[in-house]
Amino acid sequence: MLLLTKAVFAVMVGFLLSACLGLVLIPLLKRLKVGQRISAFVGESHRKKEGTPTMGGLIFIIPTVLITLGLWITGKIPYSDNLAIVLIVFCGFAIIGFLDDFLSIRRHNNEGLTTYQKLFGQIIISTIFFYIYMRNGGQTSWVVGTLHIDLEMGWFYGLFILFILIGSSNAVNITDGLDGLAGSLSAIAFIAFALISFMVGFEDIGIFCLVLVGSLAGFLIYNMYPAKVFMGDTGSLALGGVMGAVAILTHRELTLLVVALVFVIETLSVILQVFWVKVFKRKLFLMTPLHHHFEKLGWAETDIVKLFCVFGLLFAMGGILFGVWL
Repeated sequence: MLLLTKAVFAVMVGFLLSACLGLVLIPLLKRLKVGQRISAFVGESHRKKEGTPTMGGLIFIIPTVLITLGLWITGKIPYSDNLAIVLIVFCGFAIIGFLDDFLSIRRHNNEGLTTYQKLFGQIIISTIFFYIYMRNGGQTSWVVGTLHIDLEMGWFYGLFILFILIGSSNAVNITDGLDGLAGSLSAIAFIAFALISFMVGFEDIGIFCLVLVGSLAGFLIYNMYPAKVFMGDTGSLALGGVMGAVAILTHRELTLLVVALVFVIETLSVILQVFWVKVFKRKLFLMTPLHHHFEKLGWAETDIVKLFCVFGLLFAMGGILFGVWL
């Protein structure tokens, strides 16, 4: 009963604080002229979104961090190195995304940080993650009990962490192309990881996930079609990075592929498109990521988001069963 009370409190406070923050932050972003520049390749339906405020990820990042720290300080959730890692990854990837958004706006194009600059930042965050993880006596083997996999990786586990963080952050970033899409799918994924965390004994991470779910719900008030604000790289990199971190810390790395399968498919569509063009000299999809392919087929933006969220929910439910079964 106490856990249920904490869970409800986490979601509600996250929602209320982010909803209130949006009322203040969106007008501020407009005054600062922090507008998103829209690519000419995505079609006329997106051109009307030109100038919509970006960096809106702050609407769910700030409340999530403040509430988690508040619960931590007041003893509602116990101190743990795992929770420290989660907050470091969340904030660290948010900073990388913020710098990317800031430079894009300052240069009046969609070119922010270079690939190598982003990679450098991700390596630093992954190194901090690995240091704290090792200091806390974390296991360096990849274990999947039901499949009888127990692969000791030693120091290479640090590269494993980097690979997952980069992959998950880029996957959410790629998916963030329609109003409410990345935010809705992320909220669904974090509900799944909250339940998995509770069931496998990581209450602190579970509470963090629910605070983030509530904050995302508050953000979606302003991000659903027609969006009044975009999360930008500030939000998408933070969400993807911390999703990967939660999967690693709960030792459910394989479950991440199931829970976040829509993100994975979106990423694979881009990779396949590049491969198809190079090898067969023609496109496999009308446009990638995959959500743009459906747009080119004439689907309404809201219908695409609904379809992807339905599949996201189905994959999340499958991921919960898979995560517990593992």
